[in-house]
Amino acid sequence: MIPTLPPLADVLDLMPDAVCVVDTEGHLLFVNASFKRIFGYTPEEVLGRRIFELVHPDDRAATAAQAEQVMAGQLQLHFRNRYLHKDGHSVDIQWSARWLPQHGVRIGVGREVTELRRLERELEHRANHDSLTGLANRDRLRIELQSAIDHARQTGHGVAVLYLDLDGFKDVNDRGGHDAGDHLLREVAARLQQGVRQGDLVARVGGDEFVALLPGCRDARTARAVAESLRARLTVPFSLPDGLFRLDASIGIACFPDDGANAKALLARADRAMYAVKHQQSSRENGLRESDESSADGD
Repeated sequence: MIPTLPPLADVLDLMPDAVCVVDTEGHLLFVNASFKRIFGYTPEEVLGRRIFELVHPDDRAATAAQAEQVMAGQLQLHFRNRYLHKDGHSVDIQWSARWLPQHGVRIGVGREVTELRRLERELEHRANHDSLTGLANRDRLRIELQSAIDHARQTGHGVAVLYLDLDGFKDVNDRGGHDAGDHLLREVAARLQQGVRQGDLVARVGGDEFVALLPGCRDARTARAVAESLRARLTVPFSLPDGLFRLDASIGIACFPDDGANAKALLARADRAMYAVKHQQSSRENGLRESDESSADGD
């Protein structure tokens, strides 16, 4: 028996990826068997429909631009977008596509990468966020701060940085152990996030040190008002397993452009300002304590 090649459609149905053929307007002319597994639609339900109808609304503009590039002769190998599955959830797809002008069709091979994209997002989050509090970490802060400075240069708006250090935090660990300390840090993070505007950024940059980034902050007076508001939130007693705990914070302020021209300079200035505030508060507390002791001795 002389072997013969099976119909191409039978071969394509064995592929784990979706294969689509569309015309110049994006109408589906052919889909293989994996299309139903990935998108939920049978060939009968989609043939003749425009494939753009299945694209996630947020990705349609980018998908249309990509299709134009393909039809201009550019081979696309790693374009990603999202589609809406028949049951309503979104699926991430990575495409390879080519335009065949002699046939007037565009061929695309799509691989589902939903799980891969989830893992990528998880890794991106871990790389940019503090694992304990979920806040931005120091690296993310530097990137966002420099971006805010660049934007401020273009618009003439300001940027403020508030550097916060918790006063008395060591007593929490001494009193309740690290679990109590971790609980308190998460509560502090939540209060700080609740105390800033949408678009502001709160980061944890050290054990008990936090930074609030205020893009578009008009001036130092506005920054001080935000700092006092955040400090007031933190002085409300925290509830720990063994009772209430009172905390305070020292907050240093630095504003662009007066206090620094780049992210490193602004953070350093705010850090120094925070230590100056902490020293002032410590000196004031020591003075009050000495005064009370003197009064007691006089009595």
